[in-house]
Amino acid sequence: MNHEIVESFSGLVRDKSIDKDILAGIVEDIFGMMVRKKYGLDAKFDVVVNMDKGDIEIYLERQIVETVENPAIQIDVETARKLSGEQLEVGEEYVEIIPLAQFGRRLVTTAKQNFTQRIKEIEKELIFSEYSNSVGEIVVGEVYQIRNNDLLIMHNKNELLLPRGEQIPKERFKKGDTVRGVVKEVRKNASNPVVVVSRTDARFLERLFELEIPEVYDGIIEIKSIAREPGDRAKVAVESSDDRIDAVGACVGMKGVRIHAIVRELNNENIDVINFSDDKATFITRALAPAKLKHLELDKENNKAVVTVEDSQVSMAIGKGGQNIRLASKLTGFDIQLVKEGSEYDIDLAEFKDDLGEDLYNKFLEAGYETAKEVIDADIDDLIEELNVDGEKLNEVVALIKKEYEEAEVDDEVEEATDNKGNEKSAS
Repeated sequence: MNHEIVESFSGLVRDKSIDKDILAGIVEDIFGMMVRKKYGLDAKFDVVVNMDKGDIEIYLERQIVETVENPAIQIDVETARKLSGEQLEVGEEYVEIIPLAQFGRRLVTTAKQNFTQRIKEIEKELIFSEYSNSVGEIVVGEVYQIRNNDLLIMHNKNELLLPRGEQIPKERFKKGDTVRGVVKEVRKNASNPVVVVSRTDARFLERLFELEIPEVYDGIIEIKSIAREPGDRAKVAVESSDDRIDAVGACVGMKGVRIHAIVRELNNENIDVINFSDDKATFITRALAPAKLKHLELDKENNKAVVTVEDSQVSMAIGKGGQNIRLASKLTGFDIQLVKEGSEYDIDLAEFKDDLGEDLYNKFLEAGYETAKEVIDADIDDLIEELNVDGEKLNEVVALIKKEYEEAEVDDEVEEATDNKGNEKSAS
């Protein structure tokens, strides 16, 4: 019976990668509980488990006495002599081997249930620990279920989650497909830990660079920053610690072979690789490529930059739907504002009248503010004093005007750039 019990316990963890010593410790704890239930909390005992031999031995130690007052720790001399077959004396210690069958099926069944629960808890901790240490690393698994556009991926017999929001847009997988992603986070819950995998995280692109470009893996080329709009376009700033190695050239590879491997993995996401520079003006200029800048003003204290470009460069600087300037801002960490040479975009404050309300709109006019740019460029403390308006409310209003102004500015420049292209085609 001992062998059967140990074998049944071993079968529960054979594929769980649980250390034998940990398993033996669990078995000892559970059978110790069984001894205390049967013989009392005062019982002196020892549980010896040999997982290799499939053996469990329980030793119960009691003192030999004339009259038993506590059966958990005492045994009368006549019973001790009869059980041992030896001429034992009062005061000696009697050690008895307790057969498992003596505990009864009910206790053994309870022990197995407790054991199963303990194994599940340990398994959850092992999974949580394993993937917590792998956050930011790439895993490769197989899609085994699709649930509400979320993918459940099997990796090393563990279930990982690739949510729809972490998948590259327009990318589709089916059951049985192999998929790669980066471990984004690990969350504990009532059942098993939830391991969230991402293909849109910037770290996924960084790890792909390490896989495909030996110089990045070896640390000769460092990735300084990444900006992505997954599945569409990305900008990656790189720097080489070896003057003999061109960072951009090494990342792109001969005839683009290295970067193309990454592009294919990311569902044809276009990747611009640029050289990083500690000089912020140079970095911003490179980040806005292929557009050529006419002038650049930096406000390093507030991480803002105003770039001036010729009309012919507007569409390239902005990019499709403002994408180029958005990615450049994210890559450099600067709020980049675009100004066309010889002109400056502005909006009449009347456009915001519904958002401001009649009273606040009139206050702005009385204070001499007639356009959105005048409000945005004004010092907030001066505005509070001039308008006699609550500071928190005014900050919200200015933020709203700035947001709508910038969006309208980009839309206007995109439209104008498109019109210019149409005029060029017509002229040709």
